[in-house]
Amino acid sequence: MMMTVPEIRERAEQPYVAIRVTLPMSEIGSAAPRFFDDIFTWVSTKGALPAGGAILKHNVIDMERELELEFGVPTIEPVPGDGRVLSGVLPSGRYATILYRGPYGDSGDGLYQANAALIGWGKENGIRWDSEQTPAGERFACRMEVYLTDPATEPDSSKWETEITIKLAD
Repeated sequence: MMMTVPEIRERAEQPYVAIRVTLPMSEIGSAAPRFFDDIFTWVSTKGALPAGGAILKHNVIDMERELELEFGVPTIEPVPGDGRVLSGVLPSGRYATILYRGPYGDSGDGLYQANAALIGWGKENGIRWDSEQTPAGERFACRMEVYLTDPATEPDSSKWETEITIKLAD
């Protein structure tokens, strides 16, 4: 497992499509392949062009209960959603970012540790996230894991790269 030092980057707005679900933390690893397959299949049937790899957007986090997540993919152009798939725009702005290299899912807790490292770095440096506390948990304007490596083309999970990024408060 390897992580970079966190840094702050500007991100441009980015259209995307996703399937929104609410799950306990313990079910994310087993649910992810199905939802990612579903969204990529949906994108290909619409003739849309992905603008990158899969994303897992964390909308609301309550680690003790449930997380509201979006399994998605950025697109070159906006694509209208339907009953199951939503269409949106990832907001532009300043983001704190860390790059994690290693397995995800049930094979290790590296992604969890990388998320914790980014949150801890933010606390140590007085960073304010673009988020608010709600009865359901902490709601983020944009917090996501961006999967930069396709496991179908790189079977060695020690080489998988994931960017973890959280929008800063303006």
